[in-house]
Amino acid sequence: MCHPPTYDPPVSITSEAPWLTGDQQRVWRRWLAVQAALPAALHRQLQQDSGLSLPDFDVLVQLTDQVDGRVRVSVLAAELQWERSRLSHHVKRMESRGLVRREECDDDGRGWFVQLTDAGRDAIVAAAPDHVREVRELVFEDLTVDELAVLDRVTTKVLARVSGRLG
Repeated sequence: MCHPPTYDPPVSITSEAPWLTGDQQRVWRRWLAVQAALPAALHRQLQQDSGLSLPDFDVLVQLTDQVDGRVRVSVLAAELQWERSRLSHHVKRMESRGLVRREECDDDGRGWFVQLTDAGRDAIVAAAPDHVREVRELVFEDLTVDELAVLDRVTTKVLARVSGRLG
């Protein structure tokens, strides 16, 4: 694997805005590399094995987590951390493939639900075993129990801080 050269911070960085240490910079860049490479690998696996995209799978997971297989668009967008316009476009594409359908919310007449279809449920049930195998191989296979515990603590801590900033 090709590693980027070490970056020397600009001279203008002050103590009020300290630069990352060398160790922090290395970890940060690896985090960014994982953040880019892991979804790309998972997307490729899903496409090859099931014809689903990773965003398709993410939407279907959220819907299968619901007892009735449906969720309001606003809630789904928040759960996925997507802009509503992105979700709207993606749901339309999934709807055209029969994986989901949109239903008007009878309560207020303004909102919409995204409803899992039988075809969508069949698609995620078929895709899940290979996808889980890929996640296990790429992320967890070589981790010791202690490393898994550290990863859990680190990701929990970072997620809590980020979530606090997002509100």
